[in-house]
Amino acid sequence: MFLAPIIMAAALTGTPADWAGVTRPAGQEAQPIGEYSNGCISGAVSADLKNPYYQVIRQQNRRFYGHPLLVEYINDLAGRAHDSGLPILLIGDMAMPRGGRFIRGHASHQSGLDVDIWFRMVKSPLSKSGLQTPWALTIVKDNFLETNSHYTKDTYTLIKLAATDDRVSRIFVHPAIKNQVCHDTPENDRAWVRKLRPWWGHTAHMHVRLECPAGALYCIKQPTVAEGDGCGAELESWLEDIRHPKKKKKEKPQKPVKKKVPEQCVELLNIK
Repeated sequence: MFLAPIIMAAALTGTPADWAGVTRPAGQEAQPIGEYSNGCISGAVSADLKNPYYQVIRQQNRRFYGHPLLVEYINDLAGRAHDSGLPILLIGDMAMPRGGRFIRGHASHQSGLDVDIWFRMVKSPLSKSGLQTPWALTIVKDNFLETNSHYTKDTYTLIKLAATDDRVSRIFVHPAIKNQVCHDTPENDRAWVRKLRPWWGHTAHMHVRLECPAGALYCIKQPTVAEGDGCGAELESWLEDIRHPKKKKKEKPQKPVKKKVPEQCVELLNIK
């Protein structure tokens, strides 16, 4: 009797395509594993897709998963925003069902502790098509030195609410936005402003990153944000780079260093 050969599926190794092909979380215990930019998430949960105070955009990309602490943070922030009179929040990328690297976009958002929160807010819920193809609201002028008229009191309130939470490690915003917040905040109330970290891009959203949760044995922390509000020389160096960009020296292009995917993540990826 002839027996057909058994074809074994090749093991997944942790390429961006491997992570993107996963459609559901795995693992029983919620654990962020590895670095924010080289890791994964066990036991991820979905954002609340029916929350009245926020909507998740581009749900077709399946980037609305995270550690339960992240989902709790988003729910709490949206509730506080509503209580402060803000419109409905728009939530962008979180992580994929098991984390890992995106095919396109962020290098981070891999361990279920990052979320993009748009500066655009809406008075009434977006339609299905509006969620699938939303337009972003840039709040920085074309000169990249100042905020524009889309930066409002509501914008400032949202940023402050997001940052004044002990679960937050840091929030990435464009240098012009950090500069505006520094001007808008009295010096005796700037303890939270230190969490705002200048970074290129981030003109239409803020990137919120949470601390590693208590008991997260495999979560690799980032260095603690330096003391001080960051509104002085550090911020000025970013603005000076915008005013007078330095000419880049022509150097022989180097191959990017490829990070090794943590073994726990490869094992998680291959759970059926």
